[in-house]
Amino acid sequence: MTHPPLKRAAAAVPRLPIERFTLKCGATLLVSPREGAPVCAVQLHLRGGHSLDPAGREGTAYLTGNLVDQGTARHAEEEIAGLLEPTGGSLTGDSTGISGTVAGGDWKLLCELLCEMTLEPTYPRDKTERQRKRLVDRLTIEDDDPRSQATRLFKRLVYGDHWLGQPDYGTLATVPSIRRNHLVSFHKRNWCARRAVIAFCGDVDPQKVRRFLDRRLRGWDGGRDLKRRRWEPPKLEPRVGVFKADRQQVHVYLGHIGIRRRDADYAALVVMDYILGTGPGFTSRITRRLRDELGLAYTVSASISSSAGVLPGAFTAYIGTSPQHVATAIEGFLREIRRIQDEPVSPEELELAKSYLLGSFALGFERSSRRAQYSIFAERTSLGDDHLAELLAAFQRVTAEDVRRVARAHLHPDTPCVAAAGPITRRELDKIVRRVAGGRARASS
Repeated sequence: MTHPPLKRAAAAVPRLPIERFTLKCGATLLVSPREGAPVCAVQLHLRGGHSLDPAGREGTAYLTGNLVDQGTARHAEEEIAGLLEPTGGSLTGDSTGISGTVAGGDWKLLCELLCEMTLEPTYPRDKTERQRKRLVDRLTIEDDDPRSQATRLFKRLVYGDHWLGQPDYGTLATVPSIRRNHLVSFHKRNWCARRAVIAFCGDVDPQKVRRFLDRRLRGWDGGRDLKRRRWEPPKLEPRVGVFKADRQQVHVYLGHIGIRRRDADYAALVVMDYILGTGPGFTSRITRRLRDELGLAYTVSASISSSAGVLPGAFTAYIGTSPQHVATAIEGFLREIRRIQDEPVSPEELELAKSYLLGSFALGFERSSRRAQYSIFAERTSLGDDHLAELLAAFQRVTAEDVRRVARAHLHPDTPCVAAAGPITRRELDKIVRRVAGGRARASS
């Protein structure tokens, strides 16, 4: 006796009201009020990030943001920590700005310190030098770490000379030359109001947040808007790169240029990703084949949607496996990619993917920090106020033919970029890629 399929429960749409303001200084403010929220979160995003690094001093944007909490004109680093600790709060910076949280109703303290770090960082010479040396130590370790090197190689293969292919925290060739005056100059030139988007989420009155920030940021220089720069991604063709290392395992990345977040196929690609390479447990095809059936690795994944942003992300498949299994792993990746392009996914696979995505969607917005982060992402990518409801409806509409269509349109198994790090040579990897992908792979520059 057959039973009718279970009716899928309606997915909960996260309620994420956002009030938009343009502050007097020129910055954009997004406030998402959330009654009863135990934590307030704030994020300041500055357009440009490490794309603005001066040539030869890559890592400047990262250190400029990373060191804003080392002292301001009003408070030393220790005093900032002392103010935040009783509230369970934190504020940290990176190449694109500052983010932080605070418990309870101490939102004014959080915003006050955010404004201080934005307007008045002092970059104490001794602490700047200490943090720079720590970054050099980190880079030194990564310079000998196969997975880190494979990640860097893969980005360069996919993006070429574009800044997306460079680490945002610089390299061993550039960071040692960065000094305090470079950070002060970068901050003055690039931390300007018209490039800023501030998102706040918590149990607050949006108008009170606006008035507070208008007062505190009234002297912030507006600066200049960033000009859009045209960019043509490198041609789709097989390319390989190898970092030779005497290890027990080879780290392999395979993929190519991906999509922008506003791509019309985004929802179908998220469903495809779940079936192909991101489903939890044993649900994805690549996990079942490469991990469970072939026993090649414990960690294996593949996704094109997760990196989509203002600019194209990358389709990225990863596995860490033994040297003798590299060819089998690469062949396995390409086989599953071609299969999802050629054969409709089963009704069971499609239903499982959609049920998971619809059922877990709202859980991703439980934390105030996640809501603030999403607010900025939605603003930068122009997703629209009704985007969350529209995305859930789009998940509902995805069919097996949609999955096959978007796989054919956006996956390119015949022209992969493949980066490997471990006990393997470029000649060996090139031979594997030529055999399973077709055509001769061009070496990484």
